Amino acid sequence: MTAIDFRGVFPAMCTPFHQDGSIDFETLRNDAQRLESAGVDGLVPVGSTGESATLSHDEHIEVVEAVIDAVDDVPVIAGSGSNNTKEALELSQRSAEAGADALLLISPYYNKPEQQGFVDHYTTLADAVDLPQIVYNVPSRTGQNIEPDTAVELASHPNIRAYKAASGDMNQISEIIERTRDEDFAVLSGDDGMTLPVLSVGGTGCISVSANIEPERTCAMVGAALSGDFERARAIHHELGPLFRAMFVETNPIPVKEAMRIRGYGPAYLRSPLTRLSDEHLDHLRDVLATLETEDLEDEYAEAER
Repeated sequence: MTAIDFRGVFPAMCTPFHQDGSIDFETLRNDAQRLESAGVDGLVPVGSTGESATLSHDEHIEVVEAVIDAVDDVPVIAGSGSNNTKEALELSQRSAEAGADALLLISPYYNKPEQQGFVDHYTTLADAVDLPQIVYNVPSRTGQNIEPDTAVELASHPNIRAYKAASGDMNQISEIIERTRDEDFAVLSGDDGMTLPVLSVGGTGCISVSANIEPERTCAMVGAALSGDFERARAIHHELGPLFRAMFVETNPIPVKEAMRIRGYGPAYLRSPLTRLSDEHLDHLRDVLATLETEDLEDEYAEAER
């Protein structure tokens, strides 16, 4: 099994599209290289932020392959989950064959399985695919919560190495960290605004939307927290707070794609049924981005220990 350190910042990458809806692979590769150069610890293509729900299976793999080919020295964690265990298995196996270093597996959505269903689903994938795997809990999108007992049970599997926490429930996240301290198991924040609180109770990093826009600042914040400098981490957290909130004024990835366009990193085109950011939020997003551009990241932040 591939060794991977789930510590640090892992941007949940956008999938850029041309106006006709086809994938803009040149922009995708350039974006992967930009993020790697910014110092991120890994890349996560074809997750929710990558509009995985509108990609065909072949497109999933093409995006994963393009990101792998573009970067030199950071792991690539492929989103390969589905609400169908058989489909998730196929995507996971194909991602492994494409060269992914690890897998991000959203919990089965819409079906609303019971907790035993989650155990069976993830165990099937972990038994079959010999890569480090991240259980992804985001009940606001899936309709069902992975309970702490279930997460702890899954953590005992040698291939299930991490948990992406996007439940918004700090008590639950803290309990999972507490009960898996003796396991080789990482808990990553899946909600930018909660990254610092998650790190404060023992989380190891984040799979981040905002890191697409501010990778250096996000890395500085997480690096400071992991090195124990919470005063510095808090300062950067509050600096980034307006961006964290702006990224979720509408359904992700609508705002981040608009921010990518404003910054010149990629087009804002989305696949239906997602729509462009509404005018009522656009001016505020421009203001947030402009403020971050005029407030240079202090040298001491950039030197935070990683």
